[in-house]
Amino acid sequence: MSSLKHFLGDLNTQIVFQLLDSSSYSEAFSHTASRQLSQMFFAILFFHGSEYLLAIKFHGKSNVTLKSLLISQHYIFAMIFSVLEYLLELYFFPELKENWWVSNLGLLMVIFGEIIRKLAIITAGRAFTHLIQRHHEDHHRLVTHGVYSIVRHPGYTGFLIWSVGTQIMLCNPVSTVGFSLVVWNFFHRRIPYEEFFLRQFFGVEYDEFAKRVPSGIPFVK
Repeated sequence: MSSLKHFLGDLNTQIVFQLLDSSSYSEAFSHTASRQLSQMFFAILFFHGSEYLLAIKFHGKSNVTLKSLLISQHYIFAMIFSVLEYLLELYFFPELKENWWVSNLGLLMVIFGEIIRKLAIITAGRAFTHLIQRHHEDHHRLVTHGVYSIVRHPGYTGFLIWSVGTQIMLCNPVSTVGFSLVVWNFFHRRIPYEEFFLRQFFGVEYDEFAKRVPSGIPFVK
């Protein structure tokens, strides 16, 4: 995975330099790509930076590691692929990136998804963790108010909307489909596993909560 990531990074750099040799491409890049890519990179920076800071706020710096940034090798690979797709399509199909109503829809999804996820973290406080808890702790409580009264896993809902929104914002058709399927499948497997422990922790109370409130991920009960 590491060698593949480095290969894609080198390939990405080579393509950038080759494409910038074209004056028409440089003009398109200066207007379209500068805005869309800057929005993308700012969205990523804000998302992960705020995740880390909120983790420190609620759990204390001594209990927080770099894993709280939620950056994995698979995640890096996906983001590199999305940028590579963007640059190739910008060169061969520049008109595709000029669909500003699509791009702006993606931007709204990024903002909306970010808000939902951060509301989930702030509402749950110390009860929100990035890793699935297999043992009940004193501060672990069942949160059913606020955004949790609308969906059971608003943090997952927010991330799904945010991640897909980043690709719609870039007008990346391949990555939009890919991100949707991969993120959905991840939560489709994660939610039943997590709720197995939640039912052990909270018993009937969680069963009633699950019957009353949807998961927040399409087609996941």
